[in-house]
Amino acid sequence: MTNEVIALIKQLSVLAIVFCIIDVSPLVAAEANPPNVLIIVADDLGYSDLGCYGGEIATPNLDRLAANGLKFSQFYNTGRCWSSRAAILTGYYAQQVRRDALPNVPAAGARGVRQGWAKLLPEILKPLGYRSYHSGKWHVDGLPLKNGFDRSYSLDDHDRFFAPRQHTEDGQPLAPVEPNSSYYATTAIAEHSIKCLREHAEKHREKPFFQYLCFTSPHFPLHALPEDIAKYRSRYLAGWDALRDQRFARQRELGLVNCKLSTRAEKTAPRWNPSEEELQRRIGAGEIGRAVAWTDLTQEQQAFQAGKMAIHAAMVDRMDHEIGRVIDQLVATNSLDNTLIMFLSDNGASAEQIIRGDGHDPAATPGSAGSYLGLGPGWSTMSNSPFRMHKSWVHEGGISTPLIVHWPAGITEKGGLRHTASHLIDIVPTLLEVTRAKRIENWNGHPVPSLPGRSLAPAFVMDVVVPHEFLWWFHEGNRAVRVGDWKLVSWGANGPWELFNVQNDRSETTNLTETFPGKARELEEVWKTKLEEFQELALQKD
Repeated sequence: MTNEVIALIKQLSVLAIVFCIIDVSPLVAAEANPPNVLIIVADDLGYSDLGCYGGEIATPNLDRLAANGLKFSQFYNTGRCWSSRAAILTGYYAQQVRRDALPNVPAAGARGVRQGWAKLLPEILKPLGYRSYHSGKWHVDGLPLKNGFDRSYSLDDHDRFFAPRQHTEDGQPLAPVEPNSSYYATTAIAEHSIKCLREHAEKHREKPFFQYLCFTSPHFPLHALPEDIAKYRSRYLAGWDALRDQRFARQRELGLVNCKLSTRAEKTAPRWNPSEEELQRRIGAGEIGRAVAWTDLTQEQQAFQAGKMAIHAAMVDRMDHEIGRVIDQLVATNSLDNTLIMFLSDNGASAEQIIRGDGHDPAATPGSAGSYLGLGPGWSTMSNSPFRMHKSWVHEGGISTPLIVHWPAGITEKGGLRHTASHLIDIVPTLLEVTRAKRIENWNGHPVPSLPGRSLAPAFVMDVVVPHEFLWWFHEGNRAVRVGDWKLVSWGANGPWELFNVQNDRSETTNLTETFPGKARELEEVWKTKLEEFQELALQKD
């Protein structure tokens, strides 16, 4: 044989070994001992808010998980809370299961009811003996215990971190929390999770568990503990422009991004926000509803805005602290090594400045129960660094989330980066593979639609591309589709399409629709075809 043939055989042999490792490595442990699963969901957390994703907020526990596991740099959510939770728990796009609005489909939306075949993860895992626990935000149709969960603490009041009026345990209403009590939602959610894990270790140790841990932090209103706010009191006086530059520099050093920093959108805010005049009338002269240059703010505005970001940071800091307590419980029961942990956010940071609940008392200390503040577009622009736009948009800032994956028994690499494009719809296929669970394939005599996602298990071994035919978005009229490294996106149903090559332009700075009109038309056809398919599916009877 020639030297070239020998070299080729060696290359093919190496590739065969690699593909074998990719195919089976994470499953070896699962075959003998199915992993526990812990999915942790933050609410309105920006892509750059965690320390390990470039932020200055202290998140040592999540940073430690990332340092001993994997970080995904191109993981996507749906841009909104209820649609993301549907995708996490069903494995389908929310529109496929009527959990987000579609044109000409009245049954689809935030209050939509899933088809009977669209089962949630606990029902899929139950045949393998899994016990399932839910702690925190729900925002899915139906009740947790009616959808496979064995225990649940459901916080259904998203306007009050200190004294919620609506919350349930195991489906039974709990009394409203009295004002001035020691209750704080982030701590209470973690406490319930710890209680479930402790009970599981005591009574059901022989069974694996699925814990669905859903914090409401750092969703508005900006409510935080005084001692946590104090840590960040002066941290943000430099302003969102300077701190955004610092976050971006760290992100590039960490290898998370290779794009430019997007331009701050000075005139952009959610259409449901109050006007600038209304915000200042109800909150005060320090409030502002646009992401203008920091130097354009008055000293009063700068001080007020820096205080708001200090509260947001405190909320993230406290969430990380409580996650550390949950991890400590796993360690105490020798469960950490074989627990697959996935941490993510349901959408990007929010530019919303809605005033709900008990309203806002301008005399109340910012961050206290009497205040009702939103982060606003200036700071959410920083939180979503380096990307464009915010929660509810489907530009990168609205749909990009950190994803941290930690599983010592199944992932040997520590501190690895994974750059494959992936999405919430991939979580169920991943868990099906690593747990050996079987999805429901038939319902009422008809085949159940195939899952649109792909298992990320190959990426647990090395930084490979997990191929998707497409990734698709539609929310509040905002549209997007990604095929390979090409992304087509529009702001609103009637807005013009913009085309970007996200291989080196994820910040969406250079619109290529005129340069590559054929590619734009190709992606638009993909988006329209899938819209029609999802409409047809959502209109079908169970």
